[in-house]
Amino acid sequence: MSPLIAPRADPVPLSHLRSLRVTLADGARTTVHVAAHELAATRVRVARLTRPEPLATWCARTGVAEAIVGGFFVRPHGRPLGEVRTHGIARESTAFAAPWHKQRACLHVDRGVVSIAPRSAFCTAPRGDLLQAGPLLVRDGAAAVQAGEDPEGFSAGHAQFDSDISDGRYPRAAVALAGGTLLAVAVDGRAHDEAGMTLDELAATLLDLGAEQAMNLDGGGSASLVCGGLLRNLPRGQQDVVIPGGRPISTAIAFARR
Repeated sequence: MSPLIAPRADPVPLSHLRSLRVTLADGARTTVHVAAHELAATRVRVARLTRPEPLATWCARTGVAEAIVGGFFVRPHGRPLGEVRTHGIARESTAFAAPWHKQRACLHVDRGVVSIAPRSAFCTAPRGDLLQAGPLLVRDGAAAVQAGEDPEGFSAGHAQFDSDISDGRYPRAAVALAGGTLLAVAVDGRAHDEAGMTLDELAATLLDLGAEQAMNLDGGGSASLVCGGLLRNLPRGQQDVVIPGGRPISTAIAFARR
């Protein structure tokens, strides 16, 4: 692991959860929460929430102990932004603007096999679960994003978002495949001692954690990671303004023991 990553004590330790203090290139620091799920022993699924609610609230209500925020959504009604499929069925959502809807990264789960790839890597109507978010952060063990580049059109298509998610440091969330392990990652930010990360800094951190494939999920005040039934990161909507429990979200990725 990179010498710029140091473990941080967790008040409720779990064997599959780590909280790390990461020092960035300019000396700024931020906390990264990493939940590691062994794929051979974990059922991964995409959930389209019946109504927007904070991830921790949804988890408590539905008995889900392990989950991370999913894709983006459209305000104010919370309709998912990007393609969502569960059990092979396309769920109600707002498509990404063309031509980016055919390129932006997806998590796909079919009969226990989890893949992270551009939308073009999958058929038109894939079986199983699919969640489109992005951008792709790591591909085949190398960074898929670089500062100043916009391969999936998040800067060019920022009108569909509250802001340009590719510009600057923010709280972030991501999912990554690292060998036989799936990593669910949340990055704190928007505080004097929590810098957040740019997309390329997040990609570099995921590579340090062993990621071979990875994609970005919804971030900012929506970045939420529930592990062991508890919200493990501290969502903030604005600088130094904590959102108790996190912002209501519309989709999630849930993990359960087989």
